[in-house]
Amino acid sequence: MSTLIENLKNVRACIHAHKNEHNAAQTVTLLAVSKKKPSSAIKEAFDAGQTAFGENYLQEALDKIETLKKLPIEWHFIGNMQSNKTREISTHFDWAHTVDRLKIAKRLSDQRPSHLPPLNICIQVNIDNEPSKAGIPEGDILALAKDINALPNITLRGLMAIPKPIDTNEANNNDHAFARMQQHLSALQAQLGGKNSSDKNIGESNIDTLSMGMSNDMGLAIQHGATIVRIGTAIFGERT
Repeated sequence: MSTLIENLKNVRACIHAHKNEHNAAQTVTLLAVSKKKPSSAIKEAFDAGQTAFGENYLQEALDKIETLKKLPIEWHFIGNMQSNKTREISTHFDWAHTVDRLKIAKRLSDQRPSHLPPLNICIQVNIDNEPSKAGIPEGDILALAKDINALPNITLRGLMAIPKPIDTNEANNNDHAFARMQQHLSALQAQLGGKNSSDKNIGESNIDTLSMGMSNDMGLAIQHGATIVRIGTAIFGERT
């Protein structure tokens, strides 16, 4: 068994263990973050049953998508979103995790090819207000979500965040970033529809996704409702 396949097996086992510890019925999708890794590594992981892959850099991703176009891979864009990238993202990806402006969402909607299903969208939240990270403030979530939810050709699926590392003491309270992201998703579902909505006048929506958690904090993310964990190093090893 190759190192990559063994790593993939171990990550899946880790996700399963955390689910069983906190909520065995929880659905958690493993998104293999393959940036800076060759198409051959993606193919190896795909052959081992991994179908969802996340890419940060557009041109690198487009080259891989072309190389692997015969494989039914679900491609997620998780990098910085700029206006000059939206046409290619809307054309070649299934998901876009890093939407933080209505302008970007409108461009993705307008540029989504008509023969493709709606592009799945997550709003990126700068949950710790870090200047070095993209994303909207917590207080802007609902307003942007309402605007995005009204656009055609894209589907608002939920929220995405990259929380800063937290220590053991912080993890024991209910006010750290992961807990707040879980609360924000529940509030969004209550407002716009979803499994947590108590208003019978709100139609069922597709808001069901909380994209957070990476190789070093997937356990805490799953504990607080993550439905997509973005794992790179633990699968593919360190990047140069």
